[in-house]
Amino acid sequence: MANTKSAKKRAEKSILQRDRNRALRSRMRTAVKRLRNAAAAGDAPLVETLLPGTISAVDATAQKGVVHKNAAARTKSRLVAAARKAGANA
Repeated sequence: MANTKSAKKRAEKSILQRDRNRALRSRMRTAVKRLRNAAAAGDAPLVETLLPGTISAVDATAQKGVVHKNAAARTKSRLVAAARKAGANA
């Protein structure tokens, strides 16, 4: 456990940041999963409505530094490819 006042504050802030990061990562993963499931089912209208929000969630997660920017770019690229394959106008 932290001994100094600054170390205690840092430990507390780290916990808060971890919770924030977990929430952002979870939001991104859920959005990606919904889009992939819709694309796999071939539901083009649903894919078209989900794609902008999913890309936004991935971008926000990368901007906050929760995931690496290249990982976010790779994810977006694969999502758009899956959307096109499902017949959406991505």
